This record gives sequence, structure tokens and C-alpha cells, in this order.
Amino acid sequence: MSDRIEIILGDITKLNVDAIVNAANSTLLGGGGVDGAIHYEAGPELLEECRKLGGCPTGEAKITKGYHLQAKYVIHTVGPVWMGGNSKEEDLLANCYKNSLKIAVENKIKTIGFPAISTGAYGYPIEKAAQIAINTVKRFLEYDDSINKVTFVAFSENDFRLLKKMIETI
Repeated sequence: MSDRIEIILGDITKLNVDAIVNAANSTLLGGGGVDGAIHYEAGPELLEECRKLGGCPTGEAKITKGYHLQAKYVIHTVGPVWMGGNSKEEDLLANCYKNSLKIAVENKIKTIGFPAISTGAYGYPIEKAAQIAINTVKRFLEYDDSINKVTFVAFSENDFRLLKKMIETI
């Protein structure tokens, strides 16, 4: 299993994988953080395609082309806003990862990169979010061998260290 999951420190827009996951807002029309960076690097064609998708509910995922990114595809998922943990945030966040992986399998994607969904402006505590992300991906890969590599991309040194430590204990 450990050969199919990796954690790196870097910029998800530069990742050379089949698909990267965008921590999007429900409009899918761009925003701040990783969402804004992905839209910027992919170019205006990504926004045009996203306009045709009609948004995306929290916990769900949709796919577009990657345009000017190294990744062929972008899988857009909308994470939950942290409300203290009593508003089904854990289930919704797990669904972001599961539904992104399901779309990847449906599109014969073999390598995929994930950011830390919901941990920026949406305020999800990184420790809780990382545990959900790693556990969800690990369980998915145990039952589906069609994805060769999942890369978690940490944007900060602190998040990188936390993810590395967590993956070693799970």
C-alpha cells in the first residue's frame, strides 16, 4: 500500500500526474487558494468548461480537462466548511476523496494528486482533515487496484510534516 501513496511538499499545479484534484467552491468558477492557482495555471479554457457544469454540491466531484496544466484532467470537489464538527463535515470530506477517486477510476486515471481539501479558507483543522483523507484513500485503494499512485501535495512545511507522520501511523 505504501508504494501507492506518497506525500510531497510542493505546488499541485506543477504535478506531473494524470489528474489533480481541485479544492473548489460550489460554483466551480475559481476562487482563492489552490482553486485560484489551478484556474490561473490551466488558463481561461478551464473556466469556460466549468461554466457548463452547473456547479457542484459539497462532497461531490466533477471532471474537466487540464488544459495548460501538466495533468490531463482536473477533478473538482467541494469540501465542507468547518462548523465545529457537528454538521456532517467528516462524512462530506470523506465523500470528496471517495467521489474524486471514483471519477478517476471511471476515466481510467492511474495517477492522481490531492491538496488538503477544506483546510484553507474553509477552516477544517488540518489534523482531522489529514486523518480523514489518508484513511479514506487507503480504504479505497485496498478495494480498487486501478489507481497506481495517489500523491498528497502539502503546500506548507508544517502540513507536510504532519501528513508524513500520520501516514506512518496508519
